[in-house]
Amino acid sequence: MAYDANNIFARILRGEVPAFRVYEDEHTLAIMDVMPQADGHTLVLPKAPAENLFELDPDMAGAVIRTAQKIARAVHKAFAADGVTLMQFNGEAAGQTVFHFHLHVLPRHARQPLRSHGRTMADSAVLEEHARRIRAALAES
Repeated sequence: MAYDANNIFARILRGEVPAFRVYEDEHTLAIMDVMPQADGHTLVLPKAPAENLFELDPDMAGAVIRTAQKIARAVHKAFAADGVTLMQFNGEAAGQTVFHFHLHVLPRHARQPLRSHGRTMADSAVLEEHARRIRAALAES
């Protein structure tokens, strides 16, 4: 499958679709997942087009991991999490639903299961508040 330049993440990166932005640098963008599996569920996107891990340039993969580490620290602090889960899916059979490489960063609390993936849209006001909390944690680091 060829990379679809009109996928939702490509459109967000071009500024065509709004998103709850948490962090941005030269190579990556971190946004709130609009169908979160946990409060504070954040996505880290490379700015370069790549459908999956197999197409992602190794230098860009490094940039995504560096950003994910920053975001993981921030969501851990902002949501008083017991831990943090990183998830990444490659291909439809693996559960990938948007075909632009992205890394999920989820704050986790003991004995609290994740909500279903990609099922329920969160309230915009809640997402904005979660984004604010993560941005504040990033500013303190």
